[in-house]
Amino acid sequence: MARNEQLIEIIIPNWNGKRFLQDCLDSLRHQSSRNFSVTVVDNGSTDGSVALLETDYPEINLLRFPDNRGFSAAVNLGIERATAPWILLLNNDMEIDRDCLSSLERGIEQYPEYDFFALKMRSFHQRDVLDGAGDGVLRGGVGYRLGTMEHDGPPYDTDKDVFGACAGAALYRRDMFSRVGLFDNDFFAYLEDVDLNMRARRAGLRCRFLATAVVYHIGSATSGSKINPLTIRLSTRNNLNVLIKNYPISLLIRFFPVIFLYQAAWLVFALKKKMGLPYLHGLVQFLGQMPQMLARRRIAGDGLISPRDFGELLSQGERDAVSSIMARRDSEGKNNLLLKIYWKLFL
Repeated sequence: MARNEQLIEIIIPNWNGKRFLQDCLDSLRHQSSRNFSVTVVDNGSTDGSVALLETDYPEINLLRFPDNRGFSAAVNLGIERATAPWILLLNNDMEIDRDCLSSLERGIEQYPEYDFFALKMRSFHQRDVLDGAGDGVLRGGVGYRLGTMEHDGPPYDTDKDVFGACAGAALYRRDMFSRVGLFDNDFFAYLEDVDLNMRARRAGLRCRFLATAVVYHIGSATSGSKINPLTIRLSTRNNLNVLIKNYPISLLIRFFPVIFLYQAAWLVFALKKKMGLPYLHGLVQFLGQMPQMLARRRIAGDGLISPRDFGELLSQGERDAVSSIMARRDSEGKNNLLLKIYWKLFL
């Protein structure tokens, strides 16, 4: 079928990811469904990614930036150029299960009332271990991938409602972006999907986790490691941006204790990792971006649900996240005393 007749358009952002692209794109070639097309948006790669795509994958629609514009700008370009009614975002360090696209088609048909879907992400190297099964949320302004580092199985073997989706493997109705806007380019990377999840939920949109739509994720392939100066700086800045953009004043006041606790814990974590300077840089950048983030509150706040209802969604999203964290720690033989106290006091 022609590209504009496909049900799903897959958008893969890439920056110097040549070493991952072959596994990712070959797994898409072997899908049991063919009702999709693939677009790769390259962020000025210098590692031969573009030559590989042009030579070995001529069926791929290739879009290019001359330099690295970040995750948000890359996927936004793909979304703006897309023609299919559904958009599947995938990181380049993924291998996609053979029946994944077929599972997504069934989900679209089975759940017509949902506007976006979270896929099941398993570890690329430990394939019985989850990397994420939909996103919960912490009211301090960040997301949490449910099931992370837990073994696959109950309760992650059935479809269920979740707060949102990790944009590394998420399916969106294309017209959802007309309602809530694209990813925020000023985030560059990290937490841009948390911001989108919050805007979508405030607009009354719903997300469903699809247990049989499986991908295998390496993780932190582009940045090189989970904790580094870039991740600390951007996470610090964007976490505060999420709060400023999406929380009504009433929720900032209501949730101030948990916001304060999270921010204190994050600062202690950064200092423990000897990342005090990147943390400070992130804080300074947040202050510099505050005027435009405040200006976007009007857009982010044009939701269809009340602040009270949004607060309840956030609280349930945090209950899901904390339950998952406690389950993981239990399986590792770790103590959950502090989390139990937090639950009793705040949840």
